[in-house]
Amino acid sequence: MMKPECLQSGSALRECLTSHVGPPYGVQIMTEYPSHVDVTCSDSVRLLNGSSLCSGRLQVKSNQKWSSVCEADFDLQDAEVVCREFSCGPPSVLQGALYGEVEAPVWSKEFQCEGHESALLDCRSSGSARKSCSPGKAVGLTCSESHVRLMGGASRCAGTLEVKHLEEWRLVHGSDWTLKEAAVVCEHLGCGSAVYVGEREEFPYRSVWEIKPDCVHFQSGQIECAKSTVVSSILDLTCSDSVRLLNGSSLCSGRLQVKSNQKWSSVCEADFDLQDAEVVCREFSCGPPSVLQGALYGEVEAPVWSKEFQCEGHESALLDCRSSGSARKSCSPGKAVGLTCSALIDFRLEGGASRCAGTLEVKVREWRPLADYGLSFREDGYLICEHLNCGSTLSIEYRHDFSYSSVWKIKHHCIESGSTLRECVRSKISVRSQKIPGTYVLENVFFLDITCSEVLVQPIISVSSSMDVVSEAQQHWLQVF
Repeated sequence: MMKPECLQSGSALRECLTSHVGPPYGVQIMTEYPSHVDVTCSDSVRLLNGSSLCSGRLQVKSNQKWSSVCEADFDLQDAEVVCREFSCGPPSVLQGALYGEVEAPVWSKEFQCEGHESALLDCRSSGSARKSCSPGKAVGLTCSESHVRLMGGASRCAGTLEVKHLEEWRLVHGSDWTLKEAAVVCEHLGCGSAVYVGEREEFPYRSVWEIKPDCVHFQSGQIECAKSTVVSSILDLTCSDSVRLLNGSSLCSGRLQVKSNQKWSSVCEADFDLQDAEVVCREFSCGPPSVLQGALYGEVEAPVWSKEFQCEGHESALLDCRSSGSARKSCSPGKAVGLTCSALIDFRLEGGASRCAGTLEVKVREWRPLADYGLSFREDGYLICEHLNCGSTLSIEYRHDFSYSSVWKIKHHCIESGSTLRECVRSKISVRSQKIPGTYVLENVFFLDITCSEVLVQPIISVSSSMDVVSEAQQHWLQVF
């Protein structure tokens, strides 16, 4: 193991290595899982001489040499990409020589980022005759620092949630989080809307911040009610990044906006059609579009998106679609795109004698079994047969099954609060057990095996009286939202 204070003292890595056997005193961990540290470096881009990891003089590596970047070859969109690459907030200061003068050699290309790239060297660049840079013109950059970040994903808007509390960054445990809580994080990071929230098991046990749903208020950037705990379960979030639905009645509806140059732009109805709407609904993991109507969720707010989307309908994200230039700089009243996608999710019974018997599965992007924690789903399960046009429910049996690595969860209290099913679904991903081959570590999880009357050939059926009545409250979660 390595002690952080040894590394910080300037000692060589070899001098900081010590032997360590067993878990720390007082902490019980699953010793079948080795403890390790994952490190990701920025590779070919760095910020030098800054006051934090989110500030410094920009340098780019080429041919094993670090080159300074000149202010004339770098703009705000390029800065946005660098800040994203370092998992920092948006750029707050971009100023020549802020963190020192130019040092030879000088980067000889002009960056032409569009602002959505994940890394600076993913951007297009053009050749430049520049071989030197005037005094005071070396790019100095300061990115804003947040107390919330997403790490390890494809961009700064996706990954494992980390929070800085009491001056310490830790992963987050939130067993009751839904898309509503995730939406607060996405908004705080300027990352659009929440499209995915998942719980992932990662061993060994570690110290994390536990944050309850009623504590999720990130507007100030401070987390006052995080509590330290030792668990294996951590949160992964995915935000829509550069597309959002605003002022809707659920996460699957709202006024469409697209982000460019750190500004959200309204989209005009004339530049958007049903195929484009299908892509947006898919991007948000919602059902197909049910309503596409101008000003349904508010009027146009400047600026206005200046391109016409030309989606074919199969794309996974709106900004993956082709677009054409437009002379549009304004949008007539009542013409801002308002979109409502279906918030229903699909159910099926899998693995039985017919489609009317088997293990209950749910589809949100993909089919997975529905896991029930604490046996809270049993009464609602009686509605499934009716929902699938399979007659009445004959039996519901609970069973443990450790052969699944990923499942869907629906929290009962979330449904009771009036949220849509789509907002209440979350992912649970486990790890493979090293004790029992072919199994996964899923604690306190039950799966529902349901048999409906339509599956039986015999006409004589015995049904217990507890199945005769379905209350209004039980019917709530299968309504059309």
